[in-house]
Amino acid sequence: MNETKKIAEIIELWKADKKRYVKKSTFSAYMLLIENHLNPAFGDNLKLTEAEIQAFVLKKLNEGLSQKSVKDILIVLKMALKFGAKHQWIEYRPFDIQYPTQREKNSIEVLSRADQKKVMCYVQQHFTFRNLGIYICLSAGVRIGEICALTWDDVDTDNGIIHVRRTIQRIYTLEGGERKTEILIDTPKTKNSIREIPMNRDLIKMLKPMKKIVNSKFFMLTNDLKPTEPRTYRSYYQRFMRELNMPKLKFHGLRHSFATRCIESKCDYKTVSVLLGHSNISTTLNLYVHPNMDQKKKCIDQMFKGIR
Repeated sequence: MNETKKIAEIIELWKADKKRYVKKSTFSAYMLLIENHLNPAFGDNLKLTEAEIQAFVLKKLNEGLSQKSVKDILIVLKMALKFGAKHQWIEYRPFDIQYPTQREKNSIEVLSRADQKKVMCYVQQHFTFRNLGIYICLSAGVRIGEICALTWDDVDTDNGIIHVRRTIQRIYTLEGGERKTEILIDTPKTKNSIREIPMNRDLIKMLKPMKKIVNSKFFMLTNDLKPTEPRTYRSYYQRFMRELNMPKLKFHGLRHSFATRCIESKCDYKTVSVLLGHSNISTTLNLYVHPNMDQKKKCIDQMFKGIR
């Protein structure tokens, strides 16, 4: 075995190697997890036991982190430890972590049909470029980073298609030990997120006259060469919803509302999954497909009809 190294040293070497293979935004997310969680907890360790990792998990959950967040941290830890074991700096043994049973499933928040109609009618009657973004999110289910990155060039009004090709996000960087942030415009994280979304007739009617006169290189939300970032647009959205006396709904709720309306309209699940840019259909099913009591009764009746 080579000279044993501390986990912080192994992580530093793993980062230098990993940086060559992942997107800048992904690397930024890894760095945050390392700086905020892994190095403070394990950086000085020369070895790591399953019991120590289990205790770390329970501590983070008690501090209010979600199971998903904790699992994301462990994914990074596992990659770094495997890298260290490959170079014989540390011994790696697979760990089997237990999580407390989650008895309550968080339901997603969506606009009611009436509220969604009210928002969309308001945008049609009080047009601004920023209001248009809210309308598009309700009509096409795009994410906040995707709508901020959308340019007029991405909108094909002749064929009625929105091309989702980029996303904007603010990422963290560490320069000389100092934490800074920067705006990054890049392709979406997964290939499924690069997609084509058909527009409805009302949206085409709204955009077609503007498409003839705007600069195709301008961002839609600003109608300028300079985009707005998600944090700024989220603040605008919150003010917009308050002024309309809408229920308090996170921006992502617009995407949830679009998906829910699709499912309610009996759209097939695979198509909804593709429209949303999900990496697999199970994500769509787990989030949006929750049969109600009438559907359950109908299923039981059909089953017994077959037996008779």
